[in-house]
Amino acid sequence: MSGKREIWPGKPWPRGATFDGAGTNFAVYSQVATRVEVCLFDRADPTKEIERFDLPTSTEFVWHGYVPDLEPGTLYGLRVHGPYEPEKGHRCNPHKLLVDPYAKALHGEVNWKQPVFGYPLDHPKKDLMRDERDSAAGMPKGVVVSDFFDWGNDRRLDIPWRKTVIYEAHVRGLTMRHPGVPEHQRGTYAGLGSPAIIEHLQKLGVTAVELLPVQGFADDSFLNDKGLSNYWGYSTLNYFAPEQRYASRKTPGGAVAEFKSMVKSLHSAGIEVILDVVYNHTCEGNHLGPTLSFKGIDNASYYWTMPEARHYLDFTGCGNSLNASNPQTARFIVDSLRYWVEEMHVDGFRFDLATVLGRVGKGGYDPNAPIFQIINQDPVLSRVKLIAEPWDV
Repeated sequence: MSGKREIWPGKPWPRGATFDGAGTNFAVYSQVATRVEVCLFDRADPTKEIERFDLPTSTEFVWHGYVPDLEPGTLYGLRVHGPYEPEKGHRCNPHKLLVDPYAKALHGEVNWKQPVFGYPLDHPKKDLMRDERDSAAGMPKGVVVSDFFDWGNDRRLDIPWRKTVIYEAHVRGLTMRHPGVPEHQRGTYAGLGSPAIIEHLQKLGVTAVELLPVQGFADDSFLNDKGLSNYWGYSTLNYFAPEQRYASRKTPGGAVAEFKSMVKSLHSAGIEVILDVVYNHTCEGNHLGPTLSFKGIDNASYYWTMPEARHYLDFTGCGNSLNASNPQTARFIVDSLRYWVEEMHVDGFRFDLATVLGRVGKGGYDPNAPIFQIINQDPVLSRVKLIAEPWDV
């Protein structure tokens, strides 16, 4: 399938899909890719691929291209061509549609009945053999979004630590049964920003809500097999997109504006927003896990692997660990954090299993690890509230 669009070289920054008012620039980092395709999908039927084109230029391992007239609301995914050599840590498979790590919104959920694993599940060699069935019908799609939002006079509250009272909350759990929340807003960002919830928090003397994971996450396959879902959200798929299941508006990208409106409402009431973030592992699991994003884009850069490379170093108990000692992975994490502060106006972060970020060398812990120094020196991130869960497995 080949599109007829004119594709310009574009720029290697910012990464992800960036709409500038006249078109969209795509930029994807992969040190191992030999070719990167962008696939566009029908909004009325997101399982239907309608167009495909190559990113024409590579600059220092960032594949990029600019598409004139490509507008917000467009659904897209990536296909990365390159080596499938698990023994060397490489798991590229262009038959598997991938979520752009920098996608600002997601639309749809992982369908575990589709071939979303990079290898044939019934093959005796397991992950050493590449599966060539197309996974697109079972994959969530990235959404091109516009960053425009009327923030009015919203600004950081900068409440001193000594005056801070934190209320840990789950978006759905806090709002689902409150009688003062309109029924159609229960379980959503809109519900959390509603007058009833704000009044409740103010009566308690709360100065900050710490939201359990709201970055896009996936239900686990073993839960899906039991007819269950991942309630808590500690199984991240995408670190830029607000989780879509908490949006009352189900249109592609609707969760972004709704999240911003929630933050704006809480700020106007004197309440800060802190996010519980899970930069220690992803939902892709171990070597037998699915190929959904990072694993198929540049597995050896994003994850800690053992010396023999096929298997993962697991500091988390969840099958894999993000390798923040890799400069590109560290950049990705910092880009994500900065996006949530600058574009989504959040006031701080609580880092789940924070010591994983400080793993260096062969996996030892260093309190002066590069990513800690980057955050400490960053003019944006060094000024927000930072909370660490100070251990891992």
